[in-house]
Amino acid sequence: MLEQLKEEVLKANKLLSSEHLAILTWGNVSGFDPEKGLVVIKGSGVEYNIMESQHLTVLDLGGNVVEGECNPSTDLDTHLEIYRNFKNVRGIVHTHSTYATVWAQMGRAIPCYGTTHADYFKGDIPCTRKITKEEIGRDYEKNTGKVIVETFCGLDPDVMRAVLVRCHGPFVWGNSALDALHNAVVLENVAKMAFLTDGRVPGQEPLVDDELLKKHYNRKFGADAYYGQSGETK
Repeated sequence: MLEQLKEEVLKANKLLSSEHLAILTWGNVSGFDPEKGLVVIKGSGVEYNIMESQHLTVLDLGGNVVEGECNPSTDLDTHLEIYRNFKNVRGIVHTHSTYATVWAQMGRAIPCYGTTHADYFKGDIPCTRKITKEEIGRDYEKNTGKVIVETFCGLDPDVMRAVLVRCHGPFVWGNSALDALHNAVVLENVAKMAFLTDGRVPGQEPLVDDELLKKHYNRKFGADAYYGQSGETK
């Protein structure tokens, strides 16, 4: 199982580049095996086009290295904080994809303007508060994770599978590394649509109404979902 997880995390990291979610080394993907309690994450600063399995690091939820010689991604502690608190998350993607990052830099949640957004995200995609000077100065990456968890007080991370870290960028998750990658692709596209919609003629109100939002989300992910083939919801 661990080797399969490593293969999936490697594939998902390479897809960051081909799916235009990351340039240079501006992103990372991790995966989590709950039975073994182990996380696999890319090595820090490794370019996607040369990345191989030896560039992955395996750690426990305490951040202790179990396998691998590469220094793990600098965002490791943020990933670990999410895994420790969002119990059903099995994969995490962090990028600086253009449109999602624009919303993060504006410090704004991404409004649910239409059904494309509602198909995947049941409501506005939240943006965290500012990280304090003290939080930056000590355990910055871990505190970034804590601020994400704080933002989800009253929100279900199994339903809202993305967040914008203010002035930083998006973190997206799913039930596997590849599912998280899938959700990150969707996030970037709905972020772009929302950004273009947000420049609308003043006075228009394109926000999707609550019933339409619920219908589109629930037909993919609800208890009686009917989108896709043979029970598949994507």
